[in-house]
Amino acid sequence: MVSQTTGRGRAEHIPTIRGRNGQRFWLADFYGSAIGKKAVMAITGILLLGFVLVHMIGNLKLYLGEEHLNAYGEYLREIGEPILPHTGFLWIMRSALILAFILHIHAAATLTVLNRKARPQKYLGGRDYAAASYAARTMRWSGVIVGLYLVFHLMDMTWGWHVVHSNFQDGKPYENLLHSFAPERWPVSVIYIVANVLLGIHIYHGAWSLFQSLGWNNPRFNLWRNWFAKVFAAVIVIGNVSFPIAVLTGIVS
Repeated sequence: MVSQTTGRGRAEHIPTIRGRNGQRFWLADFYGSAIGKKAVMAITGILLLGFVLVHMIGNLKLYLGEEHLNAYGEYLREIGEPILPHTGFLWIMRSALILAFILHIHAAATLTVLNRKARPQKYLGGRDYAAASYAARTMRWSGVIVGLYLVFHLMDMTWGWHVVHSNFQDGKPYENLLHSFAPERWPVSVIYIVANVLLGIHIYHGAWSLFQSLGWNNPRFNLWRNWFAKVFAAVIVIGNVSFPIAVLTGIVS
């Protein structure tokens, strides 16, 4: 058992995971603490933010034309060949992102429970900006909505499960994107835009909190932390939202 003092001043006993030889698994103990959960959230957050940025930049090839976007999609499938099988690296990357996503959600949920048990007052730490406070209050629901849309988005444009349209073409991201955001399917585009606005709010709070979770919490840095979070979130939202708008308005066809 490990004793840990909560914000109320009393010691709580946390079960310790031990191996067959009776030694503690330090990694499990570390993750069981608030510091460990914040570290996991920060690390997985960096991975997820990096993926969102790279994914958006890659999709900007839509504006270069069909050949460029489809070639980019095929390149992702061929990375690592012949050492890895076709799409091997892609599935390794997907598996790592899924694991990061699960750990990020679990760490966030369990940290929230831990904080509520430890102290009745709200989390303090310099998040006194109005936008940051609003993003924090909507973090849970924006994350859930974005997660649900992500599943739909993958089924519709990556897995080809014919969720809405039956024109899916494997290995043809340009054609699939045009079909998904076609004018006759404008409700899908609206949902996509709303989901990305919520993603931007989620990213803003996540990018802002990232430095605090890593211990980089100093009033001198709050201004640039705030601007970094705003600019990063704005770039992602503007880039992603431009895709359905470009298709709906005929800029891309």
